[in-house]
Amino acid sequence: QVRLVESGGGLVQAGGSLRLSCVASGTFFSIRVMGWYRQAPGKQRELVATIATGGSTNYTGSVKGRFTISRDNAKNTMYLQMNSLKPEDTAVYYCNFKGLWDYWGQGTQVTVSS
Repeated sequence: QVRLVESGGGLVQAGGSLRLSCVASGTFFSIRVMGWYRQAPGKQRELVATIATGGSTNYTGSVKGRFTISRDNAKNTMYLQMNSLKPEDTAVYYCNFKGLWDYWGQGTQVTVSS
């Protein structure tokens, strides 16, 4: 069976930092890109950052310079380091792998207080 599990969310003050983790287990097929999405209440889910199998990364403009996506293949884990957090970063953050199908984690809540 295939499973993605996010962790590391929580409540932080504006300007603080948080690191999210996504641990993968099971067999994944033809993964091309991995990424983090987020969804705030009443809003559409949006792409935050991606990392391709070759290691190249991309970020949405609102998080550039503040967030860093990375992975540790030996640990089957993907990370999102979030610095200089803002209240507008408040959302449920989801881990996503794109392969033969889209694989999603259950999400982890990030709340940034003003």
